[in-house]
Amino acid sequence: MRWTHWQTLILKTPFSDLSFKETLIGGQAFRWSFNEIDQCWQGTWSKSFTQLRLNTEESIECRFPEESEANVTESLRQYLLVDTDWSYLTEQLPWRSDPVLADAIYAFRGLRLLNQPFAETLLCFLCSATKQIPQIKIMCENMAREIGSEIIPGGPHALPTWKQLSNTSESVLRSLGLGFRAKNIKQTADLIAGSNKILEEIEGLPYEEAKDELTKFPGVGSKIADCTLLFGAQKYQAFPVDTWILKVLKNRYRLKGWNKDQLEHFGRVHLGPLAGYAQQFLFAYERAQR
Repeated sequence: MRWTHWQTLILKTPFSDLSFKETLIGGQAFRWSFNEIDQCWQGTWSKSFTQLRLNTEESIECRFPEESEANVTESLRQYLLVDTDWSYLTEQLPWRSDPVLADAIYAFRGLRLLNQPFAETLLCFLCSATKQIPQIKIMCENMAREIGSEIIPGGPHALPTWKQLSNTSESVLRSLGLGFRAKNIKQTADLIAGSNKILEEIEGLPYEEAKDELTKFPGVGSKIADCTLLFGAQKYQAFPVDTWILKVLKNRYRLKGWNKDQLEHFGRVHLGPLAGYAQQFLFAYERAQR
């Protein structure tokens, strides 16, 4: 594969080595991996394929296959939200009165949220039920390889569209290692394919309304809906409560005996309109203590 020359992208907010890695493979997205040969990170989203490496804390370098579309650099800028002032947003979090959050932010300074395609984000998190990050990545790669379209000739495949999934049988999805998720994904695909622009409409709704609509799809509960809205629609008040956040809230915030609805409400109230951004710091920090 022929690659373009490395280009430099200046960051509004610096990365650290740790936060750069965590942003790419810490559970927001599932199609990034480290390329040992080229010593860089390699990933896909939508119809884009790129390699990234941290140049300095203030900049990253990127390159693309020469066959890529002309606007891929701008697509990357939007995907990484390089012009967002994450330092300013971090300052808005209640870390001054919350030592648990303060420790997490200190450990992962520069961590940010990705701006992923909404349709892809929903698909990836439908794969996440009872699964960990490595297993979700395998399911996504299997679907991309067997059902998705090539991004460039001879290159990786994009995740399948919901129309492509609707045209695929449940048994084929099960053969790709999706297990019980195959039924939910197939039924959701049929609903989306049969309704014009339904996902675009949901993405444009206010948070609470969007969440209500997402949870009407088979297999989409509160956590999957919140992950989809946080990582795919920039609705930063979403506060996904998964196994790791349950552990944080019960052990570090002493909220034992609270049910999941109460914990979600606590997160949104205590952490404020950027609760989902704070959640990502807490999620990363808790996993790092393993």
